[in-house]
Amino acid sequence: MRVRVLAVLLSCLCAAQAQADVRLLTAATIHTGETDAPAATALAWDDASGRVLAVGERDALRGRYPLATVTDLGDATVVPGLIDAHAHLMFLGATLMQADLSGATSKAEIIARLQRFAADNPDGWLLGNGWDQNQWAQTDFPTAADLDAAFPARPVWLGRIDGHAGWANSAALRALAQQPGQRALAGRWQPAGGRIVRDARHQPSGVFIDGAMELVRTAIPAPGEAAREQMLARALRKAVSQGLTGVHDMGVSREDLALMRRFADAGRLPLRIDAYADGNAEALADLCAHGVYRHPGGRLEMQSVKLFMDGALGSRGAALLADYSDDPHNRGLLVTSPDAFDVAVRKADGCGLQVATHGIGDRGNRIALDTYARVLGDGKSRDHRWRIEHAQVVALADIPRFAALGVIASMQPTHATSDMGWAQDRVGPERIQGAYAWRRMLASGAHLALGSDFPVEQVDPRLGLYAAVTRQDRAGQPPGGWLPDQRLSAAEALRGFTADAAWAGHDDAEVGRLQPGLRADFVVLDRDPLAVPAAQLAELQVRSTWVDGRPVYEAAR
Repeated sequence: MRVRVLAVLLSCLCAAQAQADVRLLTAATIHTGETDAPAATALAWDDASGRVLAVGERDALRGRYPLATVTDLGDATVVPGLIDAHAHLMFLGATLMQADLSGATSKAEIIARLQRFAADNPDGWLLGNGWDQNQWAQTDFPTAADLDAAFPARPVWLGRIDGHAGWANSAALRALAQQPGQRALAGRWQPAGGRIVRDARHQPSGVFIDGAMELVRTAIPAPGEAAREQMLARALRKAVSQGLTGVHDMGVSREDLALMRRFADAGRLPLRIDAYADGNAEALADLCAHGVYRHPGGRLEMQSVKLFMDGALGSRGAALLADYSDDPHNRGLLVTSPDAFDVAVRKADGCGLQVATHGIGDRGNRIALDTYARVLGDGKSRDHRWRIEHAQVVALADIPRFAALGVIASMQPTHATSDMGWAQDRVGPERIQGAYAWRRMLASGAHLALGSDFPVEQVDPRLGLYAAVTRQDRAGQPPGGWLPDQRLSAAEALRGFTADAAWAGHDDAEVGRLQPGLRADFVVLDRDPLAVPAAQLAELQVRSTWVDGRPVYEAAR
């Protein structure tokens, strides 16, 4: 009898301890991410594992877990953790340590910002990022001379907003010319996969596009390890403060992955990183030699490679099937030759890896699709989840091929609202019908994953939700939205940043929804994104961001 009583007591104690390890959160609305599932008001998870135990009504879950630690969020709304399906963490970290030129409406404003930044950062190269000539009264590319009066001796290098062009002053050009083995920049030659913009005398004007940017970058001293750690730390803090619990980081080098691994080992990763290897280079070789990488903590993995096909539309580097409408005889750039691209895709496929390819122009997208079709062959029906990043300008005849090949369209809503003032000038009224075509992609049966491409765009998924639903700028222009037939519903947009982004990263068994067994990654918002007017989506306030059931960001009260 005593043994039985003791067994019962031990059983009760174990049950009580198990309940004590349960966290219970209640809120006005909890969206689980399950299609057509009603919203819940309570979420329970195991505090030790960070995995969801149950989702339902608050009274039912309070009764089920009477000893659980309860957090009541009142009138707040909870959504699954937001995942940016295309971003660049180290690039973001670098820009956070450089002069911010985004939104500048003139060269004079850029000079003023640089002078303020230089006053606090007087040594070495003067670096900045974010200029966009399409925002100026004169939309021609700038020149070195535009910077020389303000900075006659200090080298200046400024990245364009899309990351596909850079602007140097004459001091930077002189520093470049002094590099050992550097070929003279004057003349008619062009580097592979890039373009040096030259004047009528065939002298470099100061702008370097795509592959040509590497010529300048080689002259800039590389940041030290302490600076690189600061870059990553700043980027991570910024991301979680915007409600991001996951990032698909496109183009991660061997060195960057090693840095992220050190952060993961030290418990310094507040979100999940799906790292995509930086092309056919060392990181891809490591994956092929050792297999996919997954950190035991569950917040870092590399099982994919990101390749480049062409450049960007804003700098007229996107590869088009016909001439640019506003630049006759120019059809853009192939950053990677079709043959080299084929080699890289076959290599990744042979190593069992997911392939993601940057494709902006209709020619770039077609080459990517053609290559995928050849390499996948009869295996196109397998669960490969290959992707095209941006899928920005796609020939209408090619849109159905995404679904037929099982290729994900990884697109960024804010690109449309940033580019809408000039995109049709680039491609004309016919080709624009296949540009930023989210609704056509979905209607064709293709999977759609959404992201921002930060720091090309802002690190804020709320802006992505707003752009996807309205296709308007923050001022509500144009009325009714730009090409409004391509708008998404709020539910479709939210799914693109949650469940669909998780699926695109092969992470759907772990994150993207709030269901038993999945990780308790979620965001607490002040309002319901599925209930507010579309104009308010960009104004939602992130109250807190949670990963594995623990807060990694909490807004100041």
